[in-house]
Amino acid sequence: MATLAIVGTQWGDEGKGKIVDILSEKADYIVRFQGGNNAGHTVVVNGTKYVLHLLPSGILHDGKKCVLGNGMVIDLESLWNEVEFIRRVGKNPEGRIFVSERAHVIFPYHKELDAASEKLKGDGSIGTTLKGIGPAYRDKAGRVGIRIADLKDEETFKEKLRWNLREKELTLKHVYNYPVSFNFDEVYSHTMKVYEKVADYVCDTVSLLNRAIDNGERVLFEGAQATLLDIDVGTYPFVTSSNSSALGIPAGTGVSPKKIEKIYGIAKAYTTRVGGGPFPTELKDSVGELLRARGHEYGSTTGRPRRCGWLDLFAVKFSVMVNNLDGVVITKLDVLDAFDEIKVCVGYELDGEVIDRFPSTAKELSRVKPIYETLPGWKTETTHVKRWEDLPKEAQNFIRFVEDYLGVPVPMVSTGPQRDETITCCELW
Repeated sequence: MATLAIVGTQWGDEGKGKIVDILSEKADYIVRFQGGNNAGHTVVVNGTKYVLHLLPSGILHDGKKCVLGNGMVIDLESLWNEVEFIRRVGKNPEGRIFVSERAHVIFPYHKELDAASEKLKGDGSIGTTLKGIGPAYRDKAGRVGIRIADLKDEETFKEKLRWNLREKELTLKHVYNYPVSFNFDEVYSHTMKVYEKVADYVCDTVSLLNRAIDNGERVLFEGAQATLLDIDVGTYPFVTSSNSSALGIPAGTGVSPKKIEKIYGIAKAYTTRVGGGPFPTELKDSVGELLRARGHEYGSTTGRPRRCGWLDLFAVKFSVMVNNLDGVVITKLDVLDAFDEIKVCVGYELDGEVIDRFPSTAKELSRVKPIYETLPGWKTETTHVKRWEDLPKEAQNFIRFVEDYLGVPVPMVSTGPQRDETITCCELW
């Protein structure tokens, strides 16, 4: 198989970074197709923790080529800092990083707009990372965004930047009552200074990836965030600003959907969410606190504590359908080691009736009552377990229950943060 994709099935933070890191060993190219530095992938290698925000976690494998696709919005300074970080940890980035010239650039005014919008919404704020992601995508959709390719042409860039600075100042002042002034010369010179540092990595990634696939090279697509945060099929408006499901791969890379052979989802053995939005299985009690403590559930980008709850298989099944998944990898199984019994949501009740569809509005989803099945816990440490037969019978039954309900296999189970703390039931490649 030449192409494989990994996407989240919940509200992000499922441990995609570790799984992508493992699969990268057999890949030639690892590709991010959407999002920006609002995402964070944490990977632990030989006891050392690496947190990446833009670069795919495959960069930690020597010789692997990493692509930032055209569907991304890129903070150039954040990119440069990450390249420097990779150098500091002894990984040579030269000849291994390819940044799409079609990707859009995040500017200071995008971050100001992010902050102003959240402030205006008050208690109704979405809980963004304030990295300017949403406003950058808004400019892209409004056809006033500035792409990396524009920075190659001084006249074009200056013209677009002047217009944007003026328009954003007016918007901030008169719409948000959030007056901010931008110095054109400072923004221009700083942008160009940083761009010159990363310019050698910029190329036509659409042609690069299609050639690689046509030549039989292995390409691994990695999504940031997750399906329930997808701008179109997620829990709108509490979503990210891009297509974070597999639906975003073709548009975010320029690779036809016909060329994507396998798609796997990642799900935690429980559920978490960061920021606002409905969360049917959320636990605001000691059980939720225990899940957070055992799972170290704090955002890798923001440091914010994540909301925690039981595994919502009804929501994951929606993601299986949307992505047409070939399987679901279960992560953080070891977090459940402490529980006498484990609840799993297998359906929703809305206004007194059991429903057979995942709600399309946040208002509906906030009113649903989860329908639970209770499974026996195993009260045995599974951390470091690396073979299926060494899992407690109850843990095996938990995985089998997930498979039966979702109708797809669980080819891999993660039992800890390290690369080798993984049970591989069948090869994904």
